[in-house]
Amino acid sequence: MSVNMKELHFNTLILLILSSSLWMTSCSDEPATVEELRSEITSILDDEPGTYAIFFKDLKDESRQITINPDTVFHAASTMKTPVMIEVFKQAEEDRFSIDDSIRIENTFYSIVDSSEFSLELDPNADDPFERKVGEMATIYDLTHAMITYSSNIATNLMIQLVGAENTTETMRELGAENINVLRGVYDMKAYERGLSNRTTARDLAVILERIAEGEAVNEEASRQMIEIMKEQFYKDIIGGNLPEDAVVASKSGFITGVRHDSGIVSLPGGQSYILVYLSKNVPDEERSVEVGAEISRIIYDFTKQNAG
Repeated sequence: MSVNMKELHFNTLILLILSSSLWMTSCSDEPATVEELRSEITSILDDEPGTYAIFFKDLKDESRQITINPDTVFHAASTMKTPVMIEVFKQAEEDRFSIDDSIRIENTFYSIVDSSEFSLELDPNADDPFERKVGEMATIYDLTHAMITYSSNIATNLMIQLVGAENTTETMRELGAENINVLRGVYDMKAYERGLSNRTTARDLAVILERIAEGEAVNEEASRQMIEIMKEQFYKDIIGGNLPEDAVVASKSGFITGVRHDSGIVSLPGGQSYILVYLSKNVPDEERSVEVGAEISRIIYDFTKQNAG
């Protein structure tokens, strides 16, 4: 079969022109400025029931920053575990203990209301390995790692019992987070029934994440270790849910009924990085909130990549 080379070259040129045209059309639909990015995100959220907060900040260019309801207070859910992690590393730096020290895994905790005992309902088949290790010993580092990566509730309560909720909140103030309140451990139902719950804002989570990213949470080495722990996050369905494989996400999510959160540091292959916090409450469909957060995360990633350099 003969091939007409001129015709082949012509057809190839036409395909290249069409592909280029389609790419240009696609790019023109993407937000090119911070104002356009904010408008696109706002239009997405305006169509969703519930209350949302966004905090996006490019760590190399502070002019690329978006805040939506940054100071609205939310139930912190498991995002409060990031402040606890910071406090663990801080007290280790102060030589109150070593991060490599071991403690016994117990399932007995005390309500902040009246010091009465309570225990967690544990599932031996859960993702969290420490739910089946009561009575065994574990290092403070491993428990802190599980508190973040598997959002381990038993590890969280053990770490709060070790470092103190009040100390954790005080450290958040020192870091510049004005509204984070870590009051108690997980499933302190007496406290919950009295409205005593851990609280946060998108701005405050962004503040402490930036301090970690800049090596200023405790110190550079502790910040590096915290980032490495957060990179191994097991639950990445919001910020990391729709990003390409070359995106590096160090994050901590959280959820309870009607609430879906995620907060993290995202790094691009070229060295660009940013902070993203997504908070939602009063959402009737929690899985829809996950989808919305993942969509917004991808839009921000594409915008950052497009404007890198």
